[in-house]
Amino acid sequence: MTFVVTDNCIKCKYTDCVEVCPVDAFHEGPNFLVINPDECIDCTLCEPECPINAIYPEDDVPAGQEAFVALNAELSREWPVITERKDGLPDAKEWENKPGKLAELKR
Repeated sequence: MTFVVTDNCIKCKYTDCVEVCPVDAFHEGPNFLVINPDECIDCTLCEPECPINAIYPEDDVPAGQEAFVALNAELSREWPVITERKDGLPDAKEWENKPGKLAELKR
């Protein structure tokens, strides 16, 4: 099983999770992070580090967000690895917990 970054990360992109990842499974896009399912070792370290609860075990992805499983796999092949914490996006607080942000995703 792998962990999946979901909708709530879009336009927030907090990176607390990347520092604790022992296998560098996180990849960074313009306004979203993803987890490479081939690299993730299901260690559970990232999930509690996310300040906005955007990371879930693959089997527990919230209803309606199942597409993020495939999206994480797809984008992790395209985006570079991120291993160090950075500040969230400048207007992240405004976007926290807003539902339906998939249309805001920048590739």
